[in-house]
Amino acid sequence: MHKIAIAAFLILAALPLAAGHAGAHAEYVGGTRADIPANNNGDLEVRDNTYFIFLSKKTTIKIPYDRINLLEYGQKVDRRYLAAAIISPVFMLAKKRQHFLTLGFQDENDIQQALVFKVDKNDIRVALVALEARTGQQVRYQDDEARIAGKG
Repeated sequence: MHKIAIAAFLILAALPLAAGHAGAHAEYVGGTRADIPANNNGDLEVRDNTYFIFLSKKTTIKIPYDRINLLEYGQKVDRRYLAAAIISPVFMLAKKRQHFLTLGFQDENDIQQALVFKVDKNDIRVALVALEARTGQQVRYQDDEARIAGKG
């Protein structure tokens, strides 16, 4: 019976690896970069040791971790970034609890940029922990409710 339990544990532990999920399912909702279409669904990949990657059918964004200078998590988009974000009316009217990651970084021309992603609720914790580890930045939480949801 003990061998069966060990075998079951190993199979369950290997499932996420087999799925190849690299980070978090997310939707790019807006930011300062006009070259990235809003409402763009894809994956945030945090396995790479050098780059944060957002990969979708329409776009691939690669940002060196050492250029990321802000990680913010909340359940609403911070007012500081609303002006920069291109957000659809559907996004503004949504009532369900949503999880937003704002990434601030210096681009290759040393211009400050911001990207806002709506992240799947099942993936947000993994994404936050991985980004803290890779960037050396601490996640800023918008409020206590966000802190609990992000660390919970």
